[in-house]
Amino acid sequence: MTPSLPGAPRDEGRLIALLGALCLLLSAWENAIPKPVPFLRLGLANVPVMLGLSKLRLRNFLLLILLKVTAQGFVSGALFSYIFAFSVAGTLCSALVMRLLFAVFVHNRPSPLVSYTGLSAAGSLANNGAQLILARHMLFGEGTRYIAPLLLFSGLITGVILGIFTQIFTERSRWFTSLP
Repeated sequence: MTPSLPGAPRDEGRLIALLGALCLLLSAWENAIPKPVPFLRLGLANVPVMLGLSKLRLRNFLLLILLKVTAQGFVSGALFSYIFAFSVAGTLCSALVMRLLFAVFVHNRPSPLVSYTGLSAAGSLANNGAQLILARHMLFGEGTRYIAPLLLFSGLITGVILGIFTQIFTERSRWFTSLP
């Protein structure tokens, strides 16, 4: 049996499993937190996704996204409902926007032009934008405009908070910096 090299697919597979498990755990914790309004979420399970931005290849990053939305669907009991469609659309848009911004403004740059706070805020707005589009077409029609300001504002605030946490974690964590 050949030993695997650091950064080899086997190591990345373990990282996907760990980050996916963290998504599941954080989704369960968040599901237990009472919400003043049903659709307002903190987005805790996005922290492992942001950690995967710099450590996973695109294919494996998308696998992590699939694990995250599936885990959230199981935890919330919404796997076969319209809520799951909202989760998939929002998470996919968020992940793709963060990945694109990371590739353009962060990856292989001596001095990144965007922090995790900026990535998280942009991802949050993309998530909410996708969900508002679905809400307009599937549920509320023109009435969606009444909920949009609250959703976008709360999403921006939680996105910034999660981004600050992720930024601090990635700078101070010996575990994270030791990953290939």
